[in-house]
Amino acid sequence: MTTRRTEYPTGEKTAGISAGPGFLVPGGVVGDGRYRLVAQFGVDERMNAHFWRAQDGYLRRDVALTLLAGDPGDAAAMAAARRTLERAAHATSLTHPGKARVLDVLSQGSGIGAGEGLIGIIVADWVRGTDLIDLVAEYPVPSAIAASLLEPLASAAELAHHTGLVLGLDHPQRIRVTPQGALFLAFPGAQAEASLHDDVRGLGAILYLLLAGRWPLPGGPQGVPAAPIGPDGHVVAPRALYSYIPQELSEVALRCLSGDALGGIRTSAGLIRVLERAKFIDDETHQLQAVADDEEYEDDGTVWTTRRPSNDRATRRKLAVGVTALAVATVGVLAWLGMQVISFFGDTEPGAGGPTIVATAPGGNPQNGPPPPQPGEPIQAAGVRVYNVKGTPDNPRRATFAVDGDPKTAWKTDAYAQPFPALKPGVGIMASFAEPVPFAEVIIDSPSDGTVIEIRTAPTERPKLDETKVIGRATLQAGQTKLQLDSAEPTQHVLIWITTLADGNVSELTEIRFVRAQ
Repeated sequence: MTTRRTEYPTGEKTAGISAGPGFLVPGGVVGDGRYRLVAQFGVDERMNAHFWRAQDGYLRRDVALTLLAGDPGDAAAMAAARRTLERAAHATSLTHPGKARVLDVLSQGSGIGAGEGLIGIIVADWVRGTDLIDLVAEYPVPSAIAASLLEPLASAAELAHHTGLVLGLDHPQRIRVTPQGALFLAFPGAQAEASLHDDVRGLGAILYLLLAGRWPLPGGPQGVPAAPIGPDGHVVAPRALYSYIPQELSEVALRCLSGDALGGIRTSAGLIRVLERAKFIDDETHQLQAVADDEEYEDDGTVWTTRRPSNDRATRRKLAVGVTALAVATVGVLAWLGMQVISFFGDTEPGAGGPTIVATAPGGNPQNGPPPPQPGEPIQAAGVRVYNVKGTPDNPRRATFAVDGDPKTAWKTDAYAQPFPALKPGVGIMASFAEPVPFAEVIIDSPSDGTVIEIRTAPTERPKLDETKVIGRATLQAGQTKLQLDSAEPTQHVLIWITTLADGNVSELTEIRFVRAQ
């Protein structure tokens, strides 16, 4: 996990950072000269709180500072700051890996000089990591990872709420990601009027940000896209933006945000239960192969028994001989595999990676047209589904097997009595990405020789077939077929559309890989 926007150097204007008081600059000192500012990490404009990494001049260690800027003559601002500092002081006794430990709380005349322009400082442990906003700067986070990231922070909120403490989780720049892959509260200091439910709303907003890359609460940092609002005046569900997001996670994010509305979640305990289930979603998808309704169970003849094993000497001797024979056979197999590996890497004949086909669009001519786009880096689809225009979808629960990187799993069509288009015009896999991408190649592993496919772009994940655009067509060969596209127009949805099935009127796609254009 890399850090791209973690520290903001002097004079650099960065998205999400407002111009603070002139004295808050790297190298400046606050807290009666004890803390030297190193780098700014954000600002909560609602309470004029600035988040900084600093060095403690006394103890020679890095600390996280929440600096409350304001005029000491402003009675309302001073009252709000006192309430925030009181809450932070109460949190010094709370220890949890989901929050930074509060080390000290400073106020005017008690650790803050009269001319500093500050009305409060909260000092906490500095923990290395990555900005939460950096994590979602390019793409949203996969659902299971989002659940795993958020669970420790939700657990910290649950512990705090049992003691009546409000953490202040309603601003994304207060949150960072540890090197171990967990969210934690790096800059404590809740708003004066914040309630326990505001923490729950903040957890829902963070989950929304992880899933959709947008911030759904007011007062978010500049440069972070706001969540779209639907016709009913409410925030649009994450699943409406990215249909691959599990329904339960999408709903729980909205329920945390809904406040006192019917069905709203007001405690972090309900959120934690959903997160515990959701963090295993992807693992189960990749490890457990669902049995389709039309598949028959095959009895392998195994007999299960609860009888205690016998302690027979003859049986033990036979077992020892069998194990020895198995060990000898294993050595032979490993030697053979070693020879095959050497032979494989020593093979320099061209075409070992499968044929390359220029998948031209209808009417295109790769010989006379512009040169095809050059391939760049592979890109993983954010979600896949079976695209079907007539009848029932073909093995919909196995769609993810076409992009899971495992050659032992595959998606295949149903076995049809007649070839296409007798019963339907075709069937395919719709791959969706987090943002529009220009593609150079699509690489397909398939044992189904003779399968004819079309590469189509789509305006949405669920379009009508006539709304899709053909950008390439090719006939697959058994093994790996590399389809070089002659168009690099960015698209967010790509349809692998099968128009002709292989022999037996059934086709199988073992793996589909997408390569972006340079």
